[in-house]
Order: sequence, then structure tokens, then C-alpha cells
Amino acid sequence: MHVACEPAILYFGTPVVLISTVNEDGSPNLAPMSSAFWLGWRCVLGLSAVSKTPQNMRRTGECVLNLPSADNVDAVDRLARTTGSDPVPAGKLQRGYRYAPDKFGISGLTPMAAQTVAAPRVRECPVQLEAKVESVRSLAEGDDTLRGRTLLIEVRIQRVHIDESILMPGHANRIDPDRWRPLIMSFQQFYGLAPGMLRKSALADIAESLYRTPDVERARRAG
Repeated sequence: MHVACEPAILYFGTPVVLISTVNEDGSPNLAPMSSAFWLGWRCVLGLSAVSKTPQNMRRTGECVLNLPSADNVDAVDRLARTTGSDPVPAGKLQRGYRYAPDKFGISGLTPMAAQTVAAPRVRECPVQLEAKVESVRSLAEGDDTLRGRTLLIEVRIQRVHIDESILMPGHANRIDPDRWRPLIMSFQQFYGLAPGMLRKSALADIAESLYRTPDVERARRAG
């Protein structure tokens, strides 16, 4: 039986993303988030407007989206409730956040140079996506109370780095879902995927190449 319910959040489960950006002084910033969705080689990110990461993205116009696997859960959790903003915004202070200028040092993760952007990649993440900012707008633009608090940032992927261990055998450009185990955030808790598919999907009969957009060709000309 279904009942009416009012959960404070509706985070039913999405992959964790570690966004790396560059601060004003040239140092790297690294922030975990999970409000992201993908269409082709585009991604839309939902971020608090007072956070350091969207501020860096708007200033530099770029970032790297690093996707951790379930094996990286401890490193990701060490970044929880840390911020690159000094002073710490009031809303984050209320939630127990603290200022942390060295996010890579705290997490134990390793920065490595990107090819088309200044922001670093995260060596330990199996998926690293170099991206350019395409647009920024406010969530809830029609609400005077909520307008400006959360930003929707569209980014365009222009370089993809994949650990060979998760590629489909015999395919240079396909990820094997049976090998890729993303770290999932569901209602503020970490989860992973159980091995094996539930059943074959009818959508799997559609060639992946049919989803290719002009962004792929554009990305080849970047950097």
C-alpha cells in the first residue's frame, strides 16, 4: 500500500562525482557531489551557489568530472563536510562543514595533469572526464525564496579517460557494465551495484554509435 510521504530529500540513488577545479591562487579543489545526469557528451550538475566548486567553474569555465568506483569509498568519505570556501558559508557551518584548503591531501587521492583543461584529474578514479562549462542558470527561477540558491551547470565533455580494466573486451570505445562498479549515493548513504544484470534490456539492441552526437567530433579538436 502506498501512503502520502514528505521526505526532506529525494535522493533515490545516483553515482558520486568528484569535481576537480582550480582556485584563484592556482591550487586544486576537489568536491564530491551526486546531483548529476548525463545526455550524450553533456552533463548537468546541481550545485549550491555558495560552494567553491561552482564559483571556480564560472570563473575558469572548466573542470574535470572524476567518477569513483565503489573501491574509492573511503577516500570520498574523507572529503565529506569539507569546503574550499573560507569563510565557511553559514549553511555549511550549520551542517558541520570545515574549511579544507588541501582536498587531495585530506582524501589521499592523487592529482594528475589533464590534457585540455587546467583542473587536475584524479588518478585513482576509473573514469575522468575533462569538461567545459556551457551554461549556468538558477534552479527554481520562478520562486523568490529559492532562486539563486542552487545552480544548474551544463558542461560539455571534451576528453574521456577510461581505465582499461572496465572496457569491454574487443571494444576500444565501450564501457563494460559488468566491470564498471560506480559508487552510488542513496539518501546520504554509500552503496555499490550488485554484480550481474537483472535481465537483458531491449534498448541494448540499439547500437551505441547511434547515440553519438557532434560533441564527440568537437572534442577531438580540443587541446
